[in-house]
Amino acid sequence: MPADYHTHTPLCHHAEGEPEAYIDAAIAAGLTEYGISDHAPAVPEPFDDWRMAVADLPEYFSWLDRARARAAGRIPVRAGLECDWLAGCEGWIEDLAGRYAWDYLIGSVHYLGDWDFDNPKWLGRWAESDVDAVWSHYWNTYAQMAESGLFDILGHADLVKKFAHVPGGDLDRFYEPAIDAIAASGCAIELNTAGWHKPCAEAYPAPRFLELACSAGIPLVISSDSHHPSEVARDFPKAIEWAKAAGYRETLLFEGRKRRSEAL
Repeated sequence: MPADYHTHTPLCHHAEGEPEAYIDAAIAAGLTEYGISDHAPAVPEPFDDWRMAVADLPEYFSWLDRARARAAGRIPVRAGLECDWLAGCEGWIEDLAGRYAWDYLIGSVHYLGDWDFDNPKWLGRWAESDVDAVWSHYWNTYAQMAESGLFDILGHADLVKKFAHVPGGDLDRFYEPAIDAIAASGCAIELNTAGWHKPCAEAYPAPRFLELACSAGIPLVISSDSHHPSEVARDFPKAIEWAKAAGYRETLLFEGRKRRSEAL
C-alpha cells in the first residue's frame, strides 16, 4: 500500500487513540510508510478548539518518538504538520517549519475569512451563503496557498464540497485556475479518502479534478486523514483505482522535505 501521510493525534481535540495503536494499524495495512501530520498551531492564540496549541508541540514531538519506538524499524515513521492557510500566515508557517526536522508540510484551506466552513458547528452559514461565491473564494484561496511555495502537499483539494453544497454547471471553471497554480508550484496533492465518509460521499478531490491534475503533471499522494487507528489506510484500494483511472501510475514518498517516486 502507498504511504499514508495525513493522520492525526488527540492533541487536535477531535482524534482518538495512542501512537502505538496507529503504528500497529499501519503495519497491519501493509503501508510503505506512515506519516503523522496533526493540525498545527495557529496564532494568535487561542485560535479555535480543533488544533494543537504552541505549548503542545513538545508533547507532539514525544508522540512522534513513541510512534517510532513502536515501529522499531518495521515501517518508516515520517513527521509532518497540517498547516492552515490563513491571511498573513506566511511568517508563522516559516517559523513552524524551523521547529523540527519535518519530512513534509501539508497546506490546507479550512477557513474563508472567519468561517471554518467544514466545521459542522457552523453548518447553518451555508444556508445563508451563495454557493458560487463561496466556491470562488475557496478556489482563489487554494491557488494562493499553492503559490506561496511553503508546502510539500496540498490537502483535500475540494474540501469545500464536504456538506454537498456544489454549484451547478461545469466545475472546470473553478478547477482550472487552481490546477494552473498548483502545477506551477510543484506541490503534490492528496487523494483524501475521508470524503467518502462525509455528506458529500466522495473522496477529495473529485475524479475530474484528478484527471486535470494528472494531465498537468501534478504529483499525488493517497491519504486517509485518519482520526482513529481504525481509519488508517481506509479505502486505499478504492483510492488506488481512482488514481489509476485518472492516469496516475505512481505516488510520492517524503523524507527531510525531499521526495521520490513509488509505483502505485
